[in-house]
Amino acid sequence: MAFGDIDRLAISTIRLLAVDQVSKANSGHPGAPLGLAPAAHVLFSQMRMNPKNPDWINRDRFVLSNGHAVALLYSMLHLTGYDFSIDDLKSFRQLGSKCPGHPEFELPGVEVTTGPLGQGVTNAVGLAIAQANLAATYNKPGFTLSDNYTYVFLGDGCLEEGISSEASSLAGHLQLGNLICVYDDNSITIDGATEVSFDEDVAKRYEAYGWEVLYVEDGNTDLDAIANAIAQAKKSHNKPTLIKMKTTIGYGSLNAGDHSVHGSPLKADDVKQLKTKFGFNPDKSFVVPQEVYDFYQAKILNPGVEAEKKWNQLFAQYQQKFPEVGAELKRRLAGQLPAGWEKVLPTYTPSDSALATRKLSEMVLDKICDELPELLGGSADLTPSNLTRAKDAEDFQPPANKLGSYAGRYIRYGIREHAMGAIMNGISAYGAHYKVYSGTFLNFVSYAAGAVRLSALSGHPVIWVATHDSIGVGEDGPTHEPIETLAHFRALPNMHVWRPADGNETSAAYKVAIESTTTPSIIALTRQNLPQLEGSSLEKAAKGGYILKDATNPDIVIVATGSEVSLSVDAAKILADKGLNARVVSLPDEFTFDHQSEEYKLSVLPDGVPIMSVEVLTSFGWKKYAHQSFGLNRFGASGKAPEVFKYFDFVPEGVVSRAEKTIAFYKGKDLISPIRSAF
Repeated sequence: MAFGDIDRLAISTIRLLAVDQVSKANSGHPGAPLGLAPAAHVLFSQMRMNPKNPDWINRDRFVLSNGHAVALLYSMLHLTGYDFSIDDLKSFRQLGSKCPGHPEFELPGVEVTTGPLGQGVTNAVGLAIAQANLAATYNKPGFTLSDNYTYVFLGDGCLEEGISSEASSLAGHLQLGNLICVYDDNSITIDGATEVSFDEDVAKRYEAYGWEVLYVEDGNTDLDAIANAIAQAKKSHNKPTLIKMKTTIGYGSLNAGDHSVHGSPLKADDVKQLKTKFGFNPDKSFVVPQEVYDFYQAKILNPGVEAEKKWNQLFAQYQQKFPEVGAELKRRLAGQLPAGWEKVLPTYTPSDSALATRKLSEMVLDKICDELPELLGGSADLTPSNLTRAKDAEDFQPPANKLGSYAGRYIRYGIREHAMGAIMNGISAYGAHYKVYSGTFLNFVSYAAGAVRLSALSGHPVIWVATHDSIGVGEDGPTHEPIETLAHFRALPNMHVWRPADGNETSAAYKVAIESTTTPSIIALTRQNLPQLEGSSLEKAAKGGYILKDATNPDIVIVATGSEVSLSVDAAKILADKGLNARVVSLPDEFTFDHQSEEYKLSVLPDGVPIMSVEVLTSFGWKKYAHQSFGLNRFGASGKAPEVFKYFDFVPEGVVSRAEKTIAFYKGKDLISPIRSAF
């Protein structure tokens, strides 16, 4: 690429827009944008994208993993024609602003929500996986529908977070040549110079991961070197690339190169000298020369519109020549599921065999895998335990290692739970209606809590198949028994947390999870066998909570989940023999139940009757539904599962004893159902 005065003017404009945003908000990070502006200009000038349609499937993706440069991103989105006005930039970090403090997924041109360091680059691995899979599935000779790149800006903070190491290791194994990362090597973090905590050879580490490593010695001014490195990276088809680019944090500032310029607005005199240095009026803010707008329109916006137009023409021809797969891809791009897909979900009666819900989950996956080509699964090295791989599945692998292909729909994540969660978010964010699921033990979903939170915050409807859900793990002991895990994830806004009690409830969990467009799911599954329950059905369970076994004029309502539902049914029978009537309610997913009408919820958990919860997990959170709780408010124990359940009194007699005490305690008292709300 040939660079001239217009490029330098554009870079100065980017830098000053970022500085003005931070100064006006009196909050933010000016240092990284000042150093990264040249790389942003060079990269965006050659990316394929259509700012007028940010959702075009074959656009190049850009991920700002270093959220400290968010003002840089908003400047670029404004200049290149996305729906970001100057007034939006002026409202940086204000409530309800289109320019919040970190990039957020729902904004036009922002691919993933970043800010927690390491998440963005890991999301980018997911974006790259999705592209490779889409290309291998739908590209035909003469019809290249998918060939986009995923670009990432990351910094020392991202490289220090363990999640990025997990993801980068996997990306190297998968030979994702469509992934290009620019490392902003400015030697500064919040604490000061990186020498206080970080002096490893990053390049050697990434070479060991199987990446190509390129170098730009002067990222502040050498535009040719930046452009050449990106061009070379695009030639590396069987390796992801890390471009190690030296920059000066706060370039041009009076405090350039010092950590003080990282996270605080520049002082007024510094801003003025900076504008004067770059040839701008020091007394004006948010200035964009018209020739800069014209440059980006000619360089990015117009070519992007034309590129999508040609792609649409190609896809129309593709649908004529390959009508079956063309219709399938068209459906996926429209965000639609195949008509009637849910008809293959298994249903059960009490005469069917008792099975572990993890096994029932496997049976669901076997049924739906062929029905849903958008289903992309995996496991964190626990496939034989999670039972997450459909019988005829092919592994997602680089063709060169002959272990599968990029068209494969089962990912071997290795022992990388946190990366797996963030990679799933990236796959979900890619588009093409990917329905992504992965498995690990429920206890180890906690390892990925940061990624799970971002799934919920961003609205990525990913699915965690979380087996070994309780003290039913038995011999593995308290290290593997997730006493508190579900309470943690139930507390997250926008999160399905399913704990099904039998086959019908397992099918319901998958139905709701697959049909969800904005809410992720954790499906907690047993290792031990559970009976198929009389009174359960897919339709009832899909409401999140329902009456499994009713009683006339109940003396108590027992509400339970998972393996404790059948336990409660057995207890209800003993109570009946004692002349006490118990209604048994199964509550497999609080989030879904909470979204039912109040009338329905009160029909299940009514006024006037004591309600007792039974769950072999912490009782924390159950006051939302029950007057009394029988739970496990300590860590578990090692032993055979039946022995451990008996040790903690989770046997029918233990439930009966507590039910009788609850009935006696509340006898004669006026009771209001805990689900009633004053709001």
